[in-house]
Amino acid sequence: MARAAVPGRLGDRLRWRTAEVTGRRVESATAVTLTLDVPDWPGHVAGQHVDVRLTAEDGYSTERSYSIASAPNGRSLELTVQRTLGGEVSPYLADELGPGDQLELRGPVGGWFVWTRQQTEPVLLVAGGSGLVPLMCMVRTRDAAGSRAPFRLLYAVRSPLDMLYKSELHKGAPGLDTTYLYSRQTPADSPRPPGRITPEDLVNGGWPAGSEPTCYICGPTAFVEKTAAYLVLLGHAPDRVRTERFG
Repeated sequence: MARAAVPGRLGDRLRWRTAEVTGRRVESATAVTLTLDVPDWPGHVAGQHVDVRLTAEDGYSTERSYSIASAPNGRSLELTVQRTLGGEVSPYLADELGPGDQLELRGPVGGWFVWTRQQTEPVLLVAGGSGLVPLMCMVRTRDAAGSRAPFRLLYAVRSPLDMLYKSELHKGAPGLDTTYLYSRQTPADSPRPPGRITPEDLVNGGWPAGSEPTCYICGPTAFVEKTAAYLVLLGHAPDRVRTERFG
């Protein structure tokens, strides 16, 4: 499958821009979504990320990468930040940054782990924890484009309290089937006991290999590697399994 065309010239995407926070939305006890206004934003493709740079008054600066959560929408974009215990950047973004504050970002970055509205094949999305963020961008982009490409989402999360975008996912969208996989605590009506993802989960909630879906997996490294290996063992072509990992 050909790589997606990435908006903007390379030099333009690599320069730092000043973004202003225009909104802040709590997603869970440890995650928030920041809405940013980015003048001269070149646009993005679902699945891409940005580099965020923070600079202290003494000149010390540090950078982190965050996936874009929102569908393309002019100069506005959203980043969902999961607070990391002992982290250097995420606690500041999640707990202190608010409307009117500014930060620097660079991007969009990435051209392989993306979904475009030109794709019509079935899609399997497998998210581990906050790995849902770029996959949710794909879901939202599909919805905004009026695409009929069939999507199936397997969302592995510790407990219902840790879920991101809970009301939006429960509302659903035409052509999107969502399966929740809880690893530690399940709601009372869950048909599946708590536990880590298994090949059976991918069979029950995913697509058969014969449907030739494009599979996107995002989450912690161990989760991504295990899930990708399961899909290949189930007969999915390795070049149709795309991964993005963190940690």
